Amino acid sequence: MRATLPTLVGAPRWEPQKKAKQAHTGLLAFPKTRRRGFTVIELIVAMTILMILTAAAVPIVRVTIQRNKERELRRDLWEMRDAIDRYKDAADRGAFQIKLDSQGYPPDLETLVKGEDSNGKKLRFLRRIPVDPMTGTTEWGLRSMQDDPESDSWGGQSVFDVYTKSEGTGLDGSKYKTW
Repeated sequence: MRATLPTLVGAPRWEPQKKAKQAHTGLLAFPKTRRRGFTVIELIVAMTILMILTAAAVPIVRVTIQRNKERELRRDLWEMRDAIDRYKDAADRGAFQIKLDSQGYPPDLETLVKGEDSNGKKLRFLRRIPVDPMTGTTEWGLRSMQDDPESDSWGGQSVFDVYTKSEGTGLDGSKYKTW
């Protein structure tokens, strides 16, 4: 005789053959396991963290973009002012004919691009008129020697200085027009 272990009343006995049959038919109940994926709470927390990081990054990106535009504006102003100075130096050396009342400064920015004839050679001072990064156009404010330094109007005699027509304020608090 074979000894058997006592079973609890009402508890099913374990029978290997029966379980094997149930496994093949799909009727076997598997123990509850954690499902793969994210819960709604986990997704909400992750989205909140991403929104906070994005909100912190947006002002930094805006300042970086403005700083790059200001750097480009300074470079463009320096390039045009350097071209005006080289034109004035060439005119003072007598490399080409100038108008008497111009004091050796170019009549407009386009003259710096087109150049002047000097002993059969074309002297060019700018490759192109740069685009103002603040306004997005090639229209620059011009000043001549006869103009008031604080005036926004150009007398039209010659180009002594250039400035941006933007009304904005730089990161340092100064107006772009005064650069």
